[in-house]
Amino acid sequence: MAYGFNVEIAGDYACFSRPELKTERVSYEVMTPSAARGILEAVMWKPAIRYVIDEIVVCAPIKLENIRRNEVNSKIPVRSERTAAKDLLNSKLFLSASNDRAQRASVVLKDVRYAVAAHFEMTDRAGPCDNEGKFTEMIRRRLRKGQNFNAPYLGTREFPARLRLIEDGEAPEPIDETRSFGLFFYDFEFASGPEIKFVPTYFMAEMKNGRIDLRNVEVLR
Repeated sequence: MAYGFNVEIAGDYACFSRPELKTERVSYEVMTPSAARGILEAVMWKPAIRYVIDEIVVCAPIKLENIRRNEVNSKIPVRSERTAAKDLLNSKLFLSASNDRAQRASVVLKDVRYAVAAHFEMTDRAGPCDNEGKFTEMIRRRLRKGQNFNAPYLGTREFPARLRLIEDGEAPEPIDETRSFGLFFYDFEFASGPEIKFVPTYFMAEMKNGRIDLRNVEVLR
């Protein structure tokens, strides 16, 4: 059985990066289902539940803006992290951001506001004391109090998100716009086997009167 709730997500800037553009970030026109799920997991993550995004309602006009940001070019290799974990005293786990950064242009969203309809499903990792009512109350309480495990953000960590539980009886006001966004990133799908993989999935995004319905979407792999 699914238990649902509605959340308002807003922020001054957002960047939901298109995967086909690597060097300079270009945002999708609206929030992706994966980003919405990540924000909910920042509020409360439990292995016993899995969030499913049902609908994304665009409540503010879509505005894109060009900005320039300093970004670090390199990453610390995983092998170096493993070595440091084994030998903390003699390892050199260090990256100088001031000596290894570049300025890149980004196309980001400005003044975003969404109403996300979501529900959660119990997983096979739920314990005997876990139940839907308990988790529903925990999620609602944390949203009302502004509590979270990690700071929720809109695509990148420098763009924080403001969250609010949409109470029963409230109705979001979507923008009066209908358009097709084409092929759109949906989420990562876990694939088990000899090597653990996260397979990206996509869908054809259609916004009708400001609403993107994800309940019966056809996921493409």
